[in-house]
Amino acid sequence: MTKAKDKDRIKKHVNIQNRRASFEYQFLDKYTAGIMLKGTEIKSIREGQVNLQDGYCVLHNGELYLHNVHISTYTEGTHFNHEPTRVRKLLVNKSELRKLEKGVQEQGVTMIPTRMFISERGFAKVEVALARGKKLHDKREDIKAKDIKRELDRSGY
Repeated sequence: MTKAKDKDRIKKHVNIQNRRASFEYQFLDKYTAGIMLKGTEIKSIREGQVNLQDGYCVLHNGELYLHNVHISTYTEGTHFNHEPTRVRKLLVNKSELRKLEKGVQEQGVTMIPTRMFISERGFAKVEVALARGKKLHDKREDIKAKDIKRELDRSGY
């Protein structure tokens, strides 16, 4: 009986999205990066126990790091369990890293995680976006466009 519950808990397709990010930021460019994880973190990710809401990325000594992403502790983990909000290193190509460095040097541009997923080969990946914060009037325009689209879909056009 417990094995059936374990299989239900672990998902085959993990796709955790930061929905708030698309409302708060305008995405300029997106990159996919691997994550260096500790033992029980991948199990928590496969259970979907991740919060990308407050996450952001930082360049430090020519490397990319992920801050403030909460990966919950694994329920069956022992004293070797991971710390939920530790800083994690992201793995990107040198060319992508240079593009990210150039993009962040612009005024008002930041790097935020928009999506976390498991690749075909079973590795955890993060989609990092170069983003610029939206102004209040931009957010209102987005809401208005969504409402218009919803009304058109309802009316059958």
